[in-house]
Amino acid sequence: MLKNIKKAGFEERQFDSGEVKLNYVEGPDNGLPMILIPAQAASWENYQKVLVTLSLKFHVFVLDIRGHGKSDWTPCDYTFESIGRDMSSFMHQIVKKPAIISGNSSGGLIAVWIAANLPECTLAIILEDVPLFSADWPRIKTEYVYHVLKSTVEIIEVLRESRSVKKLKMAFDKIQRPVSSDKTRKLPGWITYPLAWLIRFYQSLSKGEIISIPLLPGKLRALVETLSTYDPDFSKAWVDGRIYQGFNHEEALKNVKCPVLLLHANWFRHQQYGLVGAMDDEDAARVCAITNCHYIRVDSEHVIHTEQPRIFIHRVEEFVKNNLDD
Repeated sequence: MLKNIKKAGFEERQFDSGEVKLNYVEGPDNGLPMILIPAQAASWENYQKVLVTLSLKFHVFVLDIRGHGKSDWTPCDYTFESIGRDMSSFMHQIVKKPAIISGNSSGGLIAVWIAANLPECTLAIILEDVPLFSADWPRIKTEYVYHVLKSTVEIIEVLRESRSVKKLKMAFDKIQRPVSSDKTRKLPGWITYPLAWLIRFYQSLSKGEIISIPLLPGKLRALVETLSTYDPDFSKAWVDGRIYQGFNHEEALKNVKCPVLLLHANWFRHQQYGLVGAMDDEDAARVCAITNCHYIRVDSEHVIHTEQPRIFIHRVEEFVKNNLDD
């Protein structure tokens, strides 16, 4: 698939903002600029399924946020204000035109920040299953995502600070995913042990580079690769509250004046872990009441552009045609 992306005219580049070096890919100039911002812990490759088709009608850019992929890590400096400075530099110096900003999950929160603080750079925003309100401080501490973030930090730290298969297996064993309102599921030991062993084996071969295990299925292989290219302090910033500096969800939404598309994926509530998903229906209704956005419910897991790429592309193109085409 990466070969198809390159064949479609995409090039991977680096941009030095003067503060950090950011990695991004850029497609051919076939229309309005569109910036895609991946979810937390994901890099530009996360958009592989939609890049080529989107590039037929848009000038597509996908950015590795600081702390992600091949972009610089900035431990102790992960806030929406610092990420916002990166985006401002990127949009003014690289894109150079007002753009459509599409973000998944925390990438959507960044899109809201951009629309609220850089209106001159923003044509419209596409919020793909964004944790508005649910990932605001301190509510986030009551929701399932908070447990995911803490587990992510622990696994990455074990991965980097030790070569022990046992310790890595124990970190995987702690993960519990709610599957209904009163049930959770853990990875069985017959999976966690060989998974930990494989990661340690390929880690010894990688010599500090990306850990890629071709034996694993696609999603799991991508997850392991992500763990080796992601700064755990980015997740720590969400756990201890640093990330929220200068960014209140409601106040930011009130300052968004451009067209907004809200794509809302599946969710449910667990009796112990709270909200499993980005937002519940009340959160979505609150966003719509503040922004008067175009709301679409999608039967999909969290990363809609991966789980339902055709639906994502159709909804994006339809939204742009109805709101931005002359």
